[in-house]
Amino acid sequence: MVSLRNVLAAACVAAVLAGCGSSKKSYFETEGLRAPEGSCDIKPSRIGLAEKIRNIDEGNGCEVRNAWRVQSVGSVSFSQPATVNCGMAEPLRDWLEGTVQPEAQRAFGESVVGVDVAASYACRPRNNKRGARMSEHGYGNAIDISAFTLESGRKVTVLGGWRGGREEQRFLRAVHGEACSEFRTVLGPNADANHRDHIHLDLQNRKSGKSYCR
Repeated sequence: MVSLRNVLAAACVAAVLAGCGSSKKSYFETEGLRAPEGSCDIKPSRIGLAEKIRNIDEGNGCEVRNAWRVQSVGSVSFSQPATVNCGMAEPLRDWLEGTVQPEAQRAFGESVVGVDVAASYACRPRNNKRGARMSEHGYGNAIDISAFTLESGRKVTVLGGWRGGREEQRFLRAVHGEACSEFRTVLGPNADANHRDHIHLDLQNRKSGKSYCR
């Protein structure tokens, strides 16, 4: 009887221990990925309206080291604050100032004063597909831009402009194509249906060190 009790007790302990790690389910695979360091040469608060926030660790692989809430970069305001790691701010500044503004002047004769942020930090799998690897959004290592607002108030959306008027097409395809000089991954409407309405920008760590732009 004692032996049976010991076996049952051991089984119960094993069940409890097994359950401890599964209380927070993960619907993505993180193996082979590593979170970016989150370090940066320039603090976001020096190049825009931004505040340091508490680092994020969901306990399931989603984490943002050196997390910041950014409301603007340079002269460009965000439609909503973007939660990103510190390393995202400088490439965003360089892209907005070095590519977006010159292309807006060429296409429309005016500057961009705002962008619509469709997503920043989000603890989810890639393309929200169960079983997929974790999205770079889960590291605060990505941002999705769905529209650009010009100083006249005109809004150029990725959804409407990618195959819209000639000047909108030229602008959107130029800022998408040249973003690969600043980011490791750039995805737009030509990538797949999931990106039909926004431009995805991230700094994914790849073993090859190569960028992927589509």
